[in-house]
Amino acid sequence: MLYHPVSIGSVNLSGNLFLAPVAGYSDRAFRSVCITGGANFTYTEMVSAEALVRGSDKTENLMARAENESQYAIQLFGGNPEVMAAAVEIILSKKKLSSPPEVIDINAGCPVPKIVKTGAGSALTKDPEHLYRIVNAAVNTSKYLAQGKTPVPITVKIRLGWDSDHITWKEAAASAIEAGVAAITLHGRTKAQGYEGKANWEALGELSSFVKSKTDGKVPVFGSGDVFSPEAAKKMLQETLCDGVMFARGAMGNPFIFIQTRELLETGKYNNIPPSKRISAGLKELKQLIIDCGEISACKQMRKRFCAYSKGLAEGATLRTKIVAAETESDYLNLFREYC
Repeated sequence: MLYHPVSIGSVNLSGNLFLAPVAGYSDRAFRSVCITGGANFTYTEMVSAEALVRGSDKTENLMARAENESQYAIQLFGGNPEVMAAAVEIILSKKKLSSPPEVIDINAGCPVPKIVKTGAGSALTKDPEHLYRIVNAAVNTSKYLAQGKTPVPITVKIRLGWDSDHITWKEAAASAIEAGVAAITLHGRTKAQGYEGKANWEALGELSSFVKSKTDGKVPVFGSGDVFSPEAAKKMLQETLCDGVMFARGAMGNPFIFIQTRELLETGKYNNIPPSKRISAGLKELKQLIIDCGEISACKQMRKRFCAYSKGLAEGATLRTKIVAAETESDYLNLFREYC
């Protein structure tokens, strides 16, 4: 069966459809509506290990668990093993969180220059030896803090490599496995591609085979990139034999893509989501975001998100010109009154 339970170390998940870590999107408000929309597991947007160790209040907000989030992962980025170890200790020792995450994921794929220049993100896929040191520091810290109990699993997300001349996913995966990683996600693009071009699913299939052979199937492989529809998710699972799918941009404006994909995988068809249900999810997201960061900030952040929610609506283009001018919750309620 294409839809099935999956385990990340000691963490057992009911299904294999996940919300990916997306900077500027995967806050707990959006993760919450995705859980309602059927996501089996969710990841926070990436958190700076350096900022966390320095005591940044913003990182604490990024890591907060949603009320309906029984299982989730915090994604960290950083280029210093000692700092990564300290960040993992802060998270798991409950110095910042009353309820630590079930999984900690390490970002070795972000292509943004300001991240890469610190030795984090895609720079780690480029340098498998350093990736080993980063992952191993996190794994050892988790084991130490577990005090003989089952440690919190450490996972990693990688890219194909730096550019078309430097494809290093296999070396990066081998280093991550040696370091003790519990799962590997591949975004099928190089650092040079950013988010442009087509994701390489063939490499994802090769990674799935490689990791299974190295770990006897104990380390699952998840796929990311170009999963914009339930049909695409099904195709990825069929063609690559990966263990699970991460939705990123595909979930924007439609947090119910998880339910739709499960329906397709289990029955061969799925139901369309009526506009009223999508807009209601967006308004629920707005309300939670207001609680978390205040009405002014929340309403500004929701402009791009409601532009995504409004796709396919009648006179959508006209509606979106009004959305980008919305400043209060009342503005949004008035805009979408007929859909509520």
